[in-house]
Amino acid sequence: MTAMAPVENVVAPAIQRSGRDTLFLFHAMATSCELRIETDDTALSERVAVAVEAETRRIEQKFSRYRPDSIISKINAAAGSAISVDTETAMLLDFAAQCYALSDGLFDITSGVLRHIWRFDGSDRIPDKAEVAAILPLIGWRKAIWQRPFLTLQAGMEIDFGGLAKEYAVDRALAVAAQITKLPALVNFGGDLCVSGPRSDGTRWKVAIESVERAGAMEGMLELSQGALATSGDARRFLLKDGVRYGHILSPKNGWPIENALRSVTVAAATCVEAGMTATMAILQGKHAERFLKREAVQAWCVR
Repeated sequence: MTAMAPVENVVAPAIQRSGRDTLFLFHAMATSCELRIETDDTALSERVAVAVEAETRRIEQKFSRYRPDSIISKINAAAGSAISVDTETAMLLDFAAQCYALSDGLFDITSGVLRHIWRFDGSDRIPDKAEVAAILPLIGWRKAIWQRPFLTLQAGMEIDFGGLAKEYAVDRALAVAAQITKLPALVNFGGDLCVSGPRSDGTRWKVAIESVERAGAMEGMLELSQGALATSGDARRFLLKDGVRYGHILSPKNGWPIENALRSVTVAAATCVEAGMTATMAILQGKHAERFLKREAVQAWCVR
């Protein structure tokens, strides 16, 4: 779908053996990234690894809000001017608009501006109500003007693909790997993952679900033969004050963490983007998360 472009900082990969797989590990998009291919062909694995890392870094550079040269930074700095975007960015904006409509405004890529006052670092620093109230006028996809290929945000508004970019990178990385080899492969970026199909003997990939209580411990084990899994929860990003735990997923309607939210939800779907979007939507439902997942007929594993 998208042509790869040369990307800086991609060097010869360090391939490891892991059982019947070759394993390539790298760090991108603020998380640990893993590529597994069921083969002992090191040369082939290196070719795939180089391509996967290059594609991942291309997406990171293009959609990171932390890079001044990214399309996201260009949009956010436009201060009310219309910005023309390319086809790939337009596709993600269309998807975000659909998510906004389907979630009754809860999945909102303009709510990332709240990061200026919320820091989910495990501390007890909670912003006061006045700070939150001052940000709210800058939130609301309905305030944006999206007429493909032009996007116009009101001055002070921002968009953030934080809820989409990593999952999109997983799907793209697997697609790039599939262009090179049809061998069974798994791409896992920080627990959000996708597989090319079952293993060569027909068995499923085994995937651990991390415990929300004990770092490094397992909540359970899933088996996956096709599609993707994505997890959303507060295991790593939270605040804790006076015995109350505040998860990192915020309501765009009031600017505060979702009340009665699931501690963790893992969703299975055809693509990682779809799985990640659904997992986030479930968290946004608060106490009604399980009802939402059942209504949508979604395969999911929830922890409260």
